[in-house]
Amino acid sequence: MAPTGAQVIARSLRDLGVTVLFGIVGIPVVEIAEEAINLGIRFIAFRNEQAAGYAASAYGYLTGKPGVCLVVGGPGVLHAMAGIGNSSINAFPLLLLAGSSETHLVHRGAFQELDAVSLLAPHTKLALRPPSIESIPTLLRDCYRRSWYGRPGPGFVDLPADIIQGSMEDAEDMQDIAMVPRGPEPGAEETTLFKIAQLIKTAKAPLVVIGKGAAYAQAEAAIRLLVERAQLPFLPTPMGKGVMADSHPLNTASARSTALKEADVVLVLGARLNWILHFGDAPKWNPSAQFIQVDISAETLGQNNPTPQLTLLGDLRTVVPQITAALGSWHYDPSTSLYSSHLLLAKTKNLEAAAKKASQHTLPMTYARALSTIETVLHRLSPPEEAGIVYVSEGANTMDISRSIFPVAYPRLRLDAGTHATMGVGMGYAIAAHEAYNGPTAEAASGPSETPRRKKVVALEGDSAFGFSAMEAETMSRYGMDILVFVMNNGGVYHGDSDSAEEWLKLQKVTTQQSLGQSAESGGLRSTSLGFEVGYEKLAEACGGTGFLVSTPEELARATEAGFKDHRVCIVNVIIEAGKKGKLEFGWQASASQSKKKSPSKL
Repeated sequence: MAPTGAQVIARSLRDLGVTVLFGIVGIPVVEIAEEAINLGIRFIAFRNEQAAGYAASAYGYLTGKPGVCLVVGGPGVLHAMAGIGNSSINAFPLLLLAGSSETHLVHRGAFQELDAVSLLAPHTKLALRPPSIESIPTLLRDCYRRSWYGRPGPGFVDLPADIIQGSMEDAEDMQDIAMVPRGPEPGAEETTLFKIAQLIKTAKAPLVVIGKGAAYAQAEAAIRLLVERAQLPFLPTPMGKGVMADSHPLNTASARSTALKEADVVLVLGARLNWILHFGDAPKWNPSAQFIQVDISAETLGQNNPTPQLTLLGDLRTVVPQITAALGSWHYDPSTSLYSSHLLLAKTKNLEAAAKKASQHTLPMTYARALSTIETVLHRLSPPEEAGIVYVSEGANTMDISRSIFPVAYPRLRLDAGTHATMGVGMGYAIAAHEAYNGPTAEAASGPSETPRRKKVVALEGDSAFGFSAMEAETMSRYGMDILVFVMNNGGVYHGDSDSAEEWLKLQKVTTQQSLGQSAESGGLRSTSLGFEVGYEKLAEACGGTGFLVSTPEELARATEAGFKDHRVCIVNVIIEAGKKGKLEFGWQASASQSKKKSPSKL
């Protein structure tokens, strides 16, 4: 019997080595999902295409090969565009498959009609629509490969209903396709390597910046050898944490400002000089600093770099060993400047300040006290060197503060809002992490041995960020995912506006009367206001999981241990101070006024 289009699509995905699909089905893509399940491919059905797209892109980052998302046409594609943007800006490999209306009904107002190829072509590496069932295997392979090779990003294949539901005329026409191998890992040009090695050797204050691209490239072994042999201080970006263990003595994260202000030669590995790194600009950075960029993408090299001639194009797994070899037996001598002593002083001062914040005995709890309480319990149950926990963090304050509180010792164990600072990724990312490390195929690995080890997924969520995709708690429960979610509940975006229920109700009454035209009184709830002490923990209970409402460190410690050991999804609703008098800002954007661009330096 000749195979249907849905069967051809499912077989092609299996042949490409795809083991899991993320998405939401409807007619006609439900036929693809069912055929995939029949072939042993796992389908994770979400409650919103946005979260499914985020999950598939994060799965690509964690596993090092494209995650695949399947959605319906029209509005399904519009919702899934969030995953496309997330994949593109973060360089995560993603293949999005979407249904569409029948080809003979195009331009006639067909059901959920949308020219998705034209819509997504500017935002993807490749956007295709197969002209026939016979062309499906080749087109899927090409789009899968394009999303993966070079700088990773999104690929899109539009699948019309008549292609999905049609049949091949002859079963003999079914093409077999082979798995796509890992992409080329090009090395750098030798002459430039020699010049760069000589520059590093002259540095009085060297710094290695390690980005999430280094974690994605799985270049940790090469980078650890370079840092250890050359004794180079390093600074991880938020998702570059773990490529080098946070506990390493050369880590400058707790002296970040000092490292940036004093570094004179900066080796940037798998990171971009964007807002996260203050564009490489003074006054955050030393105005005389020379930046050496290493990246797989030629288009990225030189961007915001005052020394564009100091760039190396290539894969980190190849280029970093080349740099190590070019440096030979040389290693940095900290006695050549006051840089190392300044870093040590800054570390000591900042760590003491952080410890003081974490020990504040106030109720409601502060962010620092609540997060430190969680950290203490989790690291007693699973020390960082065991690599038994994956952290997902989102929400401006929750993400920013937790970044320094929860150390990791291995890469790809921390996911956050990323380059776009996207709120709403957390629940999808947590599901992706659980599937990547704990699913039937467990395609991701990170830790002290090559043997995959089951990991507890812990999501640290701001209450605003949690609201974007909170219903995915039901998805977690449905698939038996024992994910532990903490909701840092201050009743607002950045900050709440009330310290008591009575105060909040008064503000709500003013707002309600204003909306009904019954009051000219000013004030009321702010644009950043959320509900007061909303019972988020009850969502887990409604979905068959466990919920805890906590307001003291003691309650939080008990709930953390119980949630860690629970085999169901668990939501811990953590009541913290509203911070209503706090300034509305995101720490990463607390930058100085516009500065003049630096003039290029010469080698």
